Amino acid sequence: MGQKRCILRPDPFCLFKFNQEQRYVIIPDMSYDFNKFKKSLVGTEEWIKKEFSGIRTGQASPAVLDSVRVESYGVLTPLTQVGSVMSEGPRTLRIAPWDVSITKEIEKAITLSNLGLSVSTDDKGLRVNFPELTAERRVQIVKVAKEKLEEGKKQIRIHRDDAMKDLQAKEKAGGIGEDEVFRHQKEIQKMVDEVNKKMEEYYIKKEREIMQ
Repeated sequence: MGQKRCILRPDPFCLFKFNQEQRYVIIPDMSYDFNKFKKSLVGTEEWIKKEFSGIRTGQASPAVLDSVRVESYGVLTPLTQVGSVMSEGPRTLRIAPWDVSITKEIEKAITLSNLGLSVSTDDKGLRVNFPELTAERRVQIVKVAKEKLEEGKKQIRIHRDDAMKDLQAKEKAGGIGEDEVFRHQKEIQKMVDEVNKKMEEYYIKKEREIMQ
């Protein structure tokens, strides 16, 4: 039997073939849209990268202050939106408020953030100092990073299970054949393994930074 692209609708994956009576029969679309699943994986990967960037190490990093919210004119605002933050030294950050009237509010917000940082003010703005981490504190921070990794893996498992259920539903509805389901399941697991490997690498890198 001959096989040609379906010309009755714009779907490029719709195929039809001629039967013995030279009448065409629509072949079910066996493709699967992975876009939603891929976006979910990327979202979790970006989340864990952001979480790791906010975990304090022995070095001064502006990203550690990303979670700090400052009360500005009655509204809690991200610190990065009320002033510039830059490295001043290996263990020091310099904050230059865009509005000097909220300098005390910035100092208060950092002090209450429980990040283990000390902050002081001068005529240039604020200086944030990163005290030397004790061995015990480093172990505690590594544990926090590990918990973030496990949370990320948990989210990936949820995304995988949702995709698998979606495949099974489409197979039950007759939209995808058994062989295609098996192939797509393997593709899903491959993507899961790849993103889990990346997150493990991010964790190992963060652990080294903390323990230095």
